[in-house]
Amino acid sequence: MKTAAAPLAHEVPPAAADDVIAELQEIYIEKGTPMFMRTVLALFSGGFATFALLYCVQPMMPLLSHEYSINAAQSSLILSVATGMLAFGLLITGPISDRVGRKPVMVTALFAAALCTIASSMMPSWHGVLIMRALIGLSLSGLAAVAMTYLSEEIHPQHIGLAMGLYIGGNAIGGMSGRLITGVLIDFVSWHTAMLVIGGLALVAAAVFWKILPESRNFRSRSLHPRSLLDGFTMHFRDAGLPLLFLEAFVLMGAFVTLFNYIGYRLLAAPYNLDQVFVGLLSVVYLSGIYSSAKIGSLADKLGRRKVLWATIALMFAGLALTMFTPLLLVIVGMLIFTFGFFGAHSVASSWIGRRAAKAKGQASSLYLFSYYAGSSIAGTAGGVFWHLGGWNGIGLFIGSLLLIALLVALKLAKLPPLGGSAPA
Repeated sequence: MKTAAAPLAHEVPPAAADDVIAELQEIYIEKGTPMFMRTVLALFSGGFATFALLYCVQPMMPLLSHEYSINAAQSSLILSVATGMLAFGLLITGPISDRVGRKPVMVTALFAAALCTIASSMMPSWHGVLIMRALIGLSLSGLAAVAMTYLSEEIHPQHIGLAMGLYIGGNAIGGMSGRLITGVLIDFVSWHTAMLVIGGLALVAAAVFWKILPESRNFRSRSLHPRSLLDGFTMHFRDAGLPLLFLEAFVLMGAFVTLFNYIGYRLLAAPYNLDQVFVGLLSVVYLSGIYSSAKIGSLADKLGRRKVLWATIALMFAGLALTMFTPLLLVIVGMLIFTFGFFGAHSVASSWIGRRAAKAKGQASSLYLFSYYAGSSIAGTAGGVFWHLGGWNGIGLFIGSLLLIALLVALKLAKLPPLGGSAPA
């Protein structure tokens, strides 16, 4: 009598075998280790460069309006075309990173964006500047799409909120530094020279990123077949929480960019009549975002994201309300609170993506950030219409409407059942 032979290794279904191998080979980066420090420093550097390159143009908008004889909404295109192309690029670079790897895509993106910024400083015409800004946005999509995915794959799940918060802290410092450097410099040198300085700093940040970021250890290459990509997108939109997080990204970023796009126009005019240097120095309010992104990200790891997200949006409401008053001190405090709430909310929502997306995390991050930068591009320019129609009261109405949507979405997310019936995701 023959005994049934045990299945041979090659008879295990390929997909099941891949899943088993992946589980056995996953080696997470733990908090407190040298590799954790290298990872967060590298991503901090990458986030710094990304936001410095994107938002260094915001303080220039009133100057560009004067130099090229264009209105505020037209001037805002220098930011909106970059964030718009970045949003478009996210749909491409995220899936590419699922195929070729995370680090190569991010390194290429940073170097390309820095070189395009240097080139933009040499453009003689407004249209030439806009073309280079579009290329900068397209290049930066390679880092923006992949950084969150890299962290969700390589960092231990217990520390992902902290790591994501530190990365977003780099974003905050980059956004602050880009605005601060150009906001001060353009009072002494041409905006072309200011852009050249920012491009040079971004090249340094790209080199640091390339040298110290650890190679991926848990990356699994995925097919770029259109059917595979479509299945991934379909899966994400069938999830109960991911589409809500995508919407949250759109309205939160739209609100944040609108405030900082037009606050300069308000403060340079009566009754304030502030100097350009002082308006540029107000970028230090980003320091509150640097603190809140890491602190609130860590708090969300402990208390659960559903309990923290709505509270950060309430803080944004409070900050917006203070900016509606006339005294300059109240306006500055309002900007500070608004920034604190925004970066905390973004830290919570972005780390939630990695927890909810079971597969194709690169695509999930791309969709979140597509919504994030689409909000920046669309709302940032649309805010110009409200500025021309109603001044700062019009801006307040527009931002308040966006924040109301964000709060309703956060409350909806809070009611979702926990993933796996356990800890909140």
